[in-house]
Amino acid sequence: MYEKDRLQELREYKILDTLPEEELDEVAEIASAICDTPISLVSFIDDNRQWFKSTKGVDIKETPRKLSFCQHTLHQPTEVLVIDNPLHDERFKDHPFVQGQPHVRFYAGAPLVTPTGNVLGTLCIIDHKPRKISEQQKKALQLLAKKVMNYLETRKLLFEQGSKIELSATRLKKLTDQAPGAIYQFEMKPGGKKTFSFLSKGISAIHPNLSPEALKEDPLLALDVIHPDDLQYVREGLYSSFANLTPWSIEYRVILDDNNIAWHWSNAKPEKQKDGTVIWYGTFQDVTDRKRYTKALEQMLSDISHVMRRPVATMLGLAEAFEIEKDLNENTLREYLMHLKTVSGEMDVYIRQMNEAYSKICLTNATPPLRDCVPDPYVSMAKVSNL
Repeated sequence: MYEKDRLQELREYKILDTLPEEELDEVAEIASAICDTPISLVSFIDDNRQWFKSTKGVDIKETPRKLSFCQHTLHQPTEVLVIDNPLHDERFKDHPFVQGQPHVRFYAGAPLVTPTGNVLGTLCIIDHKPRKISEQQKKALQLLAKKVMNYLETRKLLFEQGSKIELSATRLKKLTDQAPGAIYQFEMKPGGKKTFSFLSKGISAIHPNLSPEALKEDPLLALDVIHPDDLQYVREGLYSSFANLTPWSIEYRVILDDNNIAWHWSNAKPEKQKDGTVIWYGTFQDVTDRKRYTKALEQMLSDISHVMRRPVATMLGLAEAFEIEKDLNENTLREYLMHLKTVSGEMDVYIRQMNEAYSKICLTNATPPLRDCVPDPYVSMAKVSNL
């Protein structure tokens, strides 16, 4: 169970088979300098090999685990393993590295111990001649081994944080890709250089011939699709926002692939950086339907005003007639009431027809005048108006 846990923890550090790192190379150099040895190594032991992360004095990447001196430290996390002369040690006197290259005659290894107590490998020094090291040198090796582990812990933490950031970024991208319209981060340098540092793929939904990749490569493509009559207006709004750090909120027309016109709305908040760069955080929205709906409402108000003005005037005329008529006999009164009822009834019918007509209009892109959709009430009200 111990070895299984140790190997699992070794894998969690993601150190095996990685490129050299200056910080660990320098530790190996310091260990060699302190102990005055030609060879120093930072090694890690997995299930079948010893792999060297940093080396000084030898050009070797790994050895079989069974030939490893360092494997003897795995169960001694608090001790520096010192072999003054392998030729006098029964465990190593026939070892290939003792009898042949690199002719090891001295070895000392300080365990690399995790916070949980597992030994991952060693910081070791090797010499070609028998020798001894002092207690101070042993202590120095242990301190350097601790520095190696501190570095590995920091490195591991950075990897974990990087993975979390990457996961968060992936989730954020999924959200922005599903958001209506396009979300963007746009930068403009003091010299005028412009870039999209972020742009969601929603831009392709509101303008099929534009893509995030193309706009990041050439942000001026966004200007090429703007209607010529609106281009100067858009430019002036952007530069005003840059100069005054005011929100940029603007509606403008764009020309689609089929030469149809769409309305877009850009809304962004600028922030100025220390180097003078201004970054806008904002959205592009297709507001064509809203503009069409607004136009329909304006048409509706115009139609209501046009069609309702005369019957309302007629009813007001009837009311005034009641006030000024001195001799109202029963027949005249009945005639007035009949016409008032006619006007009221036809207004009720008209309101119903108006509601039905505009309900149909809201389901289409057309905005015909209401007067073309319902009968003209003027004809039926003419007699009332002529009283």
